[in-house]
Amino acid sequence: MIRTLLVDDEQLVRSGLRMILESAEDIDVVGEAGDGDESLELSARLEPDVVLLDIRMPGTDGLTAAASMAQLPRPPKVVLLTTFDLDEYVHRALRAGAMGFLLKDTPPRDLVSAVRTVDEGNAMLAPSITKRMLERFAVSASGTAAEAARRLQVLSDRERDVLVAVAGGMSNAEAGRSLGMREATVKAHVSSILAKLGMGNRVQAAILAHDAGWA
Repeated sequence: MIRTLLVDDEQLVRSGLRMILESAEDIDVVGEAGDGDESLELSARLEPDVVLLDIRMPGTDGLTAAASMAQLPRPPKVVLLTTFDLDEYVHRALRAGAMGFLLKDTPPRDLVSAVRTVDEGNAMLAPSITKRMLERFAVSASGTAAEAARRLQVLSDRERDVLVAVAGGMSNAEAGRSLGMREATVKAHVSSILAKLGMGNRVQAAILAHDAGWA
């Protein structure tokens, strides 16, 4: 079971998140917190696998709490939630050690998928954020277009299709609908892509695809 802690200053939001997550058989909501300070106390005591953490809260905000959680003896994997997709938040969240950044209007199935993704050790950004980061901030950190294309030659045709969809900002569910395959199959292809490329998360792979001119 994926032990999950919910942190938001609005009880209604926490109730909605709990209902969504507990509809999944492999996710167990072990606690709720209404502010950043309480979230730190519960994270240390309950040792959750994943924390869904609101950014804007009174007192200790989510970004500060995330940075503190990263220093715990058994740090949880943090997914930050917000109604704002500001670039400043994204960059600060990643620097704080967060592994996910989602908007609060994320579809329920994508929220469940995000919890599973970060629990497995992979980063998860809202598709709209991934796409914008590629468009505005991706520089050729992985080399020239020719070098990027060379690295991508190890992928099969189907893996290439999946990577193009991911680089276009699609979630696994959206890629599955677009390519006519099950979401689980897309997830398996993404895992294979990351293994072949020696990368830790889908954002890195998407940037490489962008460098190669695939997206």
